[in-house]
Amino acid sequence: MAEQRLEVLAGAGVLAIALAFAFFAGQGLGMNAQSGTYPLRASFRSVQGVAVGADVKLAGVKVGTITSVVLNPASFMADTMISVDKSIQLPSDSAIIISQDGLLGGNFVEILPGGMADALAPGGEIEDTQGAVSLINLLLKFVGGSSANSTPAPAADPAPATTSP
Repeated sequence: MAEQRLEVLAGAGVLAIALAFAFFAGQGLGMNAQSGTYPLRASFRSVQGVAVGADVKLAGVKVGTITSVVLNPASFMADTMISVDKSIQLPSDSAIIISQDGLLGGNFVEILPGGMADALAPGGEIEDTQGAVSLINLLLKFVGGSSANSTPAPAADPAPATTSP
């Protein structure tokens, strides 16, 4: 009988530790029940290097995360949903861009606050967006030159030959 009671207590202890671990892991991933965030939408031409769970930063401080990224078949844009901390009230003319964390770092989403007095409502859309810039394409343009500069100028008409008498 005492062995059975000891086994039940050991099992309850293991279960309590597992639940505590799951709770703390959920907190770290932002999966707590009262997250204190509100959703915003944004459409990008390119979200290269950004996926669900990527950081959303304001002045270098994480204020949210990307919650979904889907392709809009009508506009061929990447529609994203982001969750932003409720303590951050963004002006309605704010911009959102995809930035890179250094030359070899990953991409993240950066919010550039505007100057309007009215704030974006939950579920609102940030209309001023700038997609990801490919460093490889920029380097190829720099090394190869732009196509506008590589076209030859039209040949000038040759001057008529003059003969001396």
